[in-house]
This record gives sequence, C-alpha cells and structure tokens, in this order.
Amino acid sequence: MSEFREALDATISHLESLKRAGVTHLPVRAETLEALSRPVAPSAPLAAAPPAAEAQDMFAERIRYTGSTKAEKMASLRKQALACVKCKHLAASRTQVVFGVGNPESELMFVGEAPGADEDAKGEPFVGRAGQLLTKIIETMGYKRSDIYIGNILKCRPNMPEGESGNRQPTDPEMQTCLPWLHAQIDIIQPKVLVALGAVALRGLLPELSGGITKLRGRWLLYRNIPMMPTYHPAFVLRQYTMQNRRLIWEDMLAVLERLGRPITPKMQNYFKSE
Repeated sequence: MSEFREALDATISHLESLKRAGVTHLPVRAETLEALSRPVAPSAPLAAAPPAAEAQDMFAERIRYTGSTKAEKMASLRKQALACVKCKHLAASRTQVVFGVGNPESELMFVGEAPGADEDAKGEPFVGRAGQLLTKIIETMGYKRSDIYIGNILKCRPNMPEGESGNRQPTDPEMQTCLPWLHAQIDIIQPKVLVALGAVALRGLLPELSGGITKLRGRWLLYRNIPMMPTYHPAFVLRQYTMQNRRLIWEDMLAVLERLGRPITPKMQNYFKSE
C-alpha cells in the first residue's frame, strides 16, 4: 500500500498548494466521478503510476504526450492537436489547426483567445494586424518573437455564419473542449510568467474570477502557481489607439519585465507618456 499512500499524499499536497494559491474549484468530468464511485475488488492490483511524460491536468481531461525534452513533448502534443476533431463544426470550417508557436523553453508565454482569418490561413497565432502589434511589443521588451511562446485558448478559428465575414469570440463550450491542449502546453513550458491577452484569455485560464479585463488588467494573478498578468488584447488597442491605452498595456509589460528581472531602460520607462 506504500505506493497508494505516496500517491494520496502527493495529491493532498497538490490540492493544498492550489488552495493556498486561491483556487477554490476544480472541474471534474462526469466519467471521473462515476469511476470513483465504483468499488474496487479487493483482489484487484494497484494501478501502476502513470509515466512522467503524461500531463496530469487537474483542470481538464488528461492529455498524454511523449518525449524527454520540452521540444519533443511539444511536438508530440502538436501532432495530436492537429488531428483533433472534437468540435465538428470548427473542424469542418477551419483551414488548419493553429497550435501555437515559439520557444518551449521560454520564460514568458502569451495567451490569446482564438485564431482569426489570417491565423487560420497561415497556421500561426497572431500574424494579422493585432499580431504585428504584439510582435512590436515583444521586440520593444527586448525579446525576439522566437524567444517566447504564443498560444490561444482555441486552436481553431471560430466559424462564422454563412455570408458573414470577420471573427467572433469562442463560446464557453468551445473553450472547455479546447482548453486541455493549452493546459498541456503550459504544463510543458512551465513559463516564469504568463500574459493573458484580453478578457477571453483571462476567462479561459481563470474562469472562477469575477470582473472584466478593465478591472483586472495590471494586477498580478496566479495560474497554478505561475504569476499571470492580464492585459488588453492588441486588437482592442488597435480599435482604440489612444496614448492612454498604449501606455496602459505597456505599463503591464514593464511589470512583466520587472517580474522576470529583465533590464528596463529609462527610454522604455518613458514610452507613451504624455508630454
């Protein structure tokens, strides 16, 4: 029974750490509850501990991947995600899955909401006008785009009604179906800091929070013991391209740089300040 006791102690310890971090609810699938309610025959042997390469995702279903390095694990995860057809309407309308891009060893990860038309065409997140602004922000922070990792809540572009153009926000059921892929990506990368770009990304990562992005942006939050900074989505800044909005998102990035111990020059501190 020592293996069982070790597993139980580890589970209790993890739950206690989540409680200390402010997590109050853990979604559990109906199938899991049903399995837990079934008695186990006394003669049944204890199940072997799962291999270390499995993503133990307590926020959603478990996703398994293989590999010894972060790059290998991400490649294994990507191969599975590209074949995903759980949202049949999105699988039918997409050009391709937009998995994510960047350095799996990165200390910094940005999370957006869903691919748009440009991203769906290219297969890479944030390549349209909002993506160009995000790239400028990343470079102004002293990184190259390839230094960090960029992902989305949804891996497929939300489909539009026939005859309509533009992009729409993902629905809650779509987000819940797709989020395990993102949780697994974060599990692999283990960034020092997460940045949630906009209200949808924030709601996807921390659904238990109350309050919108305007209220919560600029405040440090915690996603599974990882510091997370919510800020405006670049598309919002483009729609309302004021000096104030540019300064607000930049102040959030300065806080991120400070948290990471990155150098901040006087020029960087003064960007977008009113004369």
